[in-house]
Parts: sequence; structure tokens; C-alpha cells
Amino acid sequence: MKLATVILFVFQSIITLGQDVDHWNTLALVEKESKFDDMLGMVVTTATPLPVAAAMQAQEIEIRGYIIALDPKAKLKHFMFSRYPQNMCFFCGAAGPESAMQVFLKAGDEIQFTSEKVNVKGTLNIQAGDPSGLIYTLQNAEFLNVVK
Repeated sequence: MKLATVILFVFQSIITLGQDVDHWNTLALVEKESKFDDMLGMVVTTATPLPVAAAMQAQEIEIRGYIIALDPKAKLKHFMFSRYPQNMCFFCGAAGPESAMQVFLKAGDEIQFTSEKVNVKGTLNIQAGDPSGLIYTLQNAEFLNVVK
């Protein structure tokens, strides 16, 4: 299974050569495990990045996605970010933890919430085993633009 995933990634990389890279495709390469959590009283699924995704640790990346509203009226310095719009994202239960991340903007930067798809850039931090279920954090990030 892992070999097939790596082959798929290499094939995808060849196809996208010279095009914008969609880092979500690489970040989606995870191994999932479901187990019963006594404290929560339910089955919880955790995801561990495969080596090809883990290799992105500490790299500066540019990534497109959607801001998930924690407080849509406030200027945002920190927000949840998703590959998918809010109605399809991890936080509403429609996608896995590999499709979402926390974003912390550079000191002093703030942005206004938008429901449009946006580009952000920052340093990727991978934190497997976070109790929040999130695997990825983008640190020292900057808002680039709304995707047209």
C-alpha cells in the first residue's frame, strides 16, 4: 500500500511539473488508524503522515484553501485553514485531519475573514499526535491573495 502511494506521488509530481504544485495532495498522504478512545467514549481516527509528506517539515510552502470562521467579524491573526469550503471540511466531519491546518500569521499581520479561496504562505510544522486531531500548522504565515 505504501509503495503504491509513493508511486502515485511520483506520477503526480511528473504530471504537475511546471505547474502550480498542490501541496494538499502531498499532505493527504497519511496512514490512518481508528481506535476507541475511553475518555471520549467513541472511535477516534488519527492520521500519521507518510515519509513523503513528513519530508515537508519546516519547509516554506504556498497553499490554497479556505479560512474556517472562528470569529468572522474579528481581524484574524490565527485561523483554521481547510482544503475544502466550510461545509465540506474536517471541522464539520466531512473530511479527514490531513485536509486542515492551523495558520499563525507573522507578528503584526492581520486579515479579515473571507469565504473565498485564498493563497497563504508560511513554514509548515508537522505535529503528529496533537490531541486536537490537527496534524499541520503553518507558522510565520502571510496572506498572499484571494484566488480568482
